[in-house]
Amino acid sequence: MEPQVRADLYDMMVLIRTFEEAILREYHADKKPVFDIGAGAIPGEMHLSAGQEPVAAGVCAHLTGDDAVTATHRPHHFAIAHGVDLRRMTAEIFGRVDGLGKGRGGHMHLFDPNVHFSCSGIIAEGYPPAVGQALAFQRKSTDRIAVAVTGEGAANQGGFHEALNLASLWKLPVVFVIEDNDWGISVPRSASTCVTSNAVRAAGYDMPGERVEDNSVEAVHEAAGKAIARARAGEGPSLLEVHTLRLWGHFEGDAQAYRTDLEGVPGRDPIPTFEASLRADGLLDDDGMRAARERAQQRVEDAIAFAKNSPQPEPASALEYVFA
Repeated sequence: MEPQVRADLYDMMVLIRTFEEAILREYHADKKPVFDIGAGAIPGEMHLSAGQEPVAAGVCAHLTGDDAVTATHRPHHFAIAHGVDLRRMTAEIFGRVDGLGKGRGGHMHLFDPNVHFSCSGIIAEGYPPAVGQALAFQRKSTDRIAVAVTGEGAANQGGFHEALNLASLWKLPVVFVIEDNDWGISVPRSASTCVTSNAVRAAGYDMPGERVEDNSVEAVHEAAGKAIARARAGEGPSLLEVHTLRLWGHFEGDAQAYRTDLEGVPGRDPIPTFEASLRADGLLDDDGMRAARERAQQRVEDAIAFAKNSPQPEPASALEYVFA
């Protein structure tokens, strides 16, 4: 892999982590001394993607703003990697009028038509819309593709199987991505899924399937590159499962009493792992790390300030922007 590509992947992972750390800080800032999910500047549930940066960075490195991405209820990493407007995304998370959805949607309902990004709080919900987007791209005879992302728990949903079947039947330009972080909320994969790898399910729909282990951004980049090139060439869909890591809880406030792996989780953080690889190859040093973090910090804090300076929606406007 070219050194610049590796450097870009690192920068993206650092930006994502810096953003999630800032949202973590802001989310909990006014929920003390007793945690209240409805209190504060960012009320409601919050699902953060720390540890899953390699999936978004590796996949989205091959995409353009003309390609479509549908993400999950844990969407920030894919939104950032696909180029969603960081300021307006942050304002939406804070529920402000300058947000992507004018403060109506919150962090699980981010929509940016400029880069064809959407997400949803319903698991597997993004798979069928991605099939529809891919069908539109195919009928327009473009080389645009759709990427649909979900978690391993959603691979047992009907929408997952229906989407794979139709995409294969019509040979659509779509790449299905599964983020396997081992836990469907509090349920381990082994207790809910009959196969050890969802990648094998691709065979049932006559499409290539590949599982990437070790949460490696370079391995994700390579596997996604093949699947995306195949889709652009009109050769149909692929299924890519990445064994990734959820560093933090399913949601903020999750006590995680069900997790038996917490003690070893920090040692599997993908960012220090990738930093060690870049250092060993002479592509990163302390100055480079510091510069990457400073660049990320500047962008993130600018977005946080933008969000905080944006007004809250007026109560009288509650019925605006609805269908009926």
